[in-house]
Amino acid sequence: MDSVIAGFEHILTIQIILALFLGAICGIAVGAIPGLEPAGAMAILLPFSLQLEPLAGITLLLGCYGGAWYGGAIPAILIKVPGTPVNVLTTYDGYPMTRRGEAHRALSLAYSSSFIGGICSVMALVFLAPYLAGVAASFGPPEYVAIAVLAIASVILAHYNQVGGAVMSLGFGMFLGTVGMESVFSTQRYTFDQGWLLGGVPLVPVVIGLFAMSQGFVLLTSPSRKGPTVNMEYSNRFRGLLEALRYPKVLGRSVGLGLTMGLLPGVGEFGAQFLSYSITKRLSKKPETFGKGAPEGLIASESSISACTSTVMIPLLSLGMPTDPLMAMVLTVFMIHNIVPGPRLFVDHPDFVSGLYASLFLANILILVILLFATKYITKLANFNPRFIGACVMILALIGSYTQNYRVSDALIMIVFAIVGRIMIRNDIPAFPMVIGLVLGPLFEWRFAQSLSLSNGDMMVFFERPISATLIGLAVGALLIFGWTSLRRKRNATPV
Repeated sequence: MDSVIAGFEHILTIQIILALFLGAICGIAVGAIPGLEPAGAMAILLPFSLQLEPLAGITLLLGCYGGAWYGGAIPAILIKVPGTPVNVLTTYDGYPMTRRGEAHRALSLAYSSSFIGGICSVMALVFLAPYLAGVAASFGPPEYVAIAVLAIASVILAHYNQVGGAVMSLGFGMFLGTVGMESVFSTQRYTFDQGWLLGGVPLVPVVIGLFAMSQGFVLLTSPSRKGPTVNMEYSNRFRGLLEALRYPKVLGRSVGLGLTMGLLPGVGEFGAQFLSYSITKRLSKKPETFGKGAPEGLIASESSISACTSTVMIPLLSLGMPTDPLMAMVLTVFMIHNIVPGPRLFVDHPDFVSGLYASLFLANILILVILLFATKYITKLANFNPRFIGACVMILALIGSYTQNYRVSDALIMIVFAIVGRIMIRNDIPAFPMVIGLVLGPLFEWRFAQSLSLSNGDMMVFFERPISATLIGLAVGALLIFGWTSLRRKRNATPV
């Protein structure tokens, strides 16, 4: 915890405080407006964050990232519309509580559960990231190849209902990662003599197109909706904040599951929420109340979501591997500022790491304070016309993609991937694996080439080293088990 205390000295600057406040406000607003997603908001903020100093830029994105999960509970509880996709289960028990006239109680439970989960997540990051980085300090290229293989397998398994689309999206993303100048032999690949492709397909326009501009298209065609009609005049802003502590077993179990799920690539908030809610319902003495306004269900859902928000950064900081597209955006900020995540990060940039810890703690506190004093104003965002929001998103996406490097080609790439993203949404093909493939593909290729160079082309180098062999075995085993269970399920579903 000494590093956290020292970190507060590094974040007490105007730029970082403003970045943290702006990120928190943007995140809460995105969560409170149904139809917007954190990925889209972070994609829009990404080019602007690159103009700031490294810690301020990352703080801006992480403030938005954390605030969106808090804010997503507001429309889920008040109007039964999840503010973000991961707040689906919050509607199960939050909205029935609102129908009973307990909107204040439901929101307070959601806020306090999210706060406890968020703080525990930051503490897990503080203690686990340096330890994992110490273990990773002995890793060689084969181990990093194995980590990439496990991450790719996890991404596929996380989309178990869309395996075909996920594999296609991931493969296309990895293909995009091969475009440009190949580093080993300095040869051009798929550039078609276009100079602007020598550096590869830029990540920022791809992300903005897939997650921001494509979402703008969706909002432009969305019908108007009716906002919340409940009275949000708080008689006591702090009423119910301590009620979540009356369910320590639910809190502990849900936070623990969230911390664990955050470490697994491609699983994150979705897996944590559904698993936590299911287990809590199964172990409850009153399972029949779930879906009808059970406080335990609301606590399990919200605490598990926020418990993932910082642990997803552990593989990024200690291994340099993003576990989801949102962390891939954060990795972009690292790389552009010449800060390389991995074991050396804790040695070469200790002030940066401690400042990052402190900013995450402060972000959770700031978000909770904003929500306690501004919820009645934030709820009005749900009344905004989605077409107006969509138009604003598209304008900001165009500005952001162009102003990163002031190149028309970046804006054109963004538009192309906006169309691709819209097609993927219509056909229920996940876009997240494409970004993971674009980020992990070059890293995998580089480490794979290093491994073969060191072993004189012997492929057994990946199986002779215990750690790499174990990781690859886990990836292959998980895929085989998934394939076998899917095959059995299809056989059992086939009529005789």
